[in-house]
Amino acid sequence: MKLVTYDAGKIGRIDDDEIVRLDVPDMRTYFERGGADDHGERTPLAEADLDAPIVPKKFLHTAGNFREHEEESKRVDWSHAIAPWIVFFQNVDAIVGPDDAVVYPEHLTEELDYELELAVVIGKPGKWFGPEQAMDYVAGYVIFNDITARDIQRREMQSGVFSFCKAIDTFCPLGPWIVTPDEIPDPHDLAMELRVNGDVRQTSHSGRMSVTIPEILSHYSPLGYSAGDVVSTGTVSGVAGFSEDAASLYLKPGDVIEAEIERIGVLRNPVVSWEEAHGEPAPERVRW
Repeated sequence: MKLVTYDAGKIGRIDDDEIVRLDVPDMRTYFERGGADDHGERTPLAEADLDAPIVPKKFLHTAGNFREHEEESKRVDWSHAIAPWIVFFQNVDAIVGPDDAVVYPEHLTEELDYELELAVVIGKPGKWFGPEQAMDYVAGYVIFNDITARDIQRREMQSGVFSFCKAIDTFCPLGPWIVTPDEIPDPHDLAMELRVNGDVRQTSHSGRMSVTIPEILSHYSPLGYSAGDVVSTGTVSGVAGFSEDAASLYLKPGDVIEAEIERIGVLRNPVVSWEEAHGEPAPERVRW
C-alpha cells in the first residue's frame, strides 16, 4: 500500500490511479491508531497536490553507513573522516514534499549538494529492543533527499558535529509517499539513483549498507521511538562535494533533482533562487 498526504493535509491510500481518502487527521495519527477506515472520497492521483507524506516527531539521520560514500570522500581529501554511526536529528520544519522547491540560500552557501537516502517510517512506540525485534516496528519506507551545504558542513565538522548545514529551510525533501512493507519484502534489495536535469549523479543499491536496517533501528532505540518517527539510512556515493570537479556539479537555481528508489518511486524537486522564492534579494552574505 502507498500512503499519501495530499491537498493541504488530507490522508489517503493510492488505489490504482486514484487516492482514497482515509478517516484520520494526519499521517502520524494514522500510525498511532494502527490504521484508518476509508472516508469514501476519491481523487484522481493526477489531479492531487501531494505534500510530504509525514512530518515526524523525531527524524533521525544516519551518516556514514554506505562505506562507498566514505571512500569517495578520501579520493578528494575531504576535510574530515566520514565515520560510521554518525547520528543527529533533522529539523522537521525543513521538510518539503514532492515537487516543492528547494530554496537556494545564496547568502549562506555556495556549495549546495544532494544526497539520496532510503528512510524508514516507524509504526509504533518502542525503545530498548534488539535487531531481532526491529522489523516489527517498521511501518513503511520513503525517499529522502538530504540537501547539504558543504561549505557550512566543513566548518561545523571542525567541532565534530554537523547539523545546521542539513537543516536549513526546505533542505529536507521527503516523499512522494510511504510504501508499506508488504510491497517491499526486502528493503536491502532496492536499486537507488539520483539525477540532476536528467543526468545520473548517484547510482547504488540498498544492499551496500554496512549495517542493516534492523541494526540501525536497534542501535537508536535507547532514544525511544514514537509512531511516525523517521530514520534515514545514509547516502550512497556520487555526491557533488566528493567529486573531482565539485564546483561544476553543485546544485544551482533552475536545476531539477529526481531521487529514485526501486519499488518506492521518484521524488522530484526543483531548485529555485532565494529571490524567486521570497520575492526579494537574498540577505547580505554570511561567511561561515
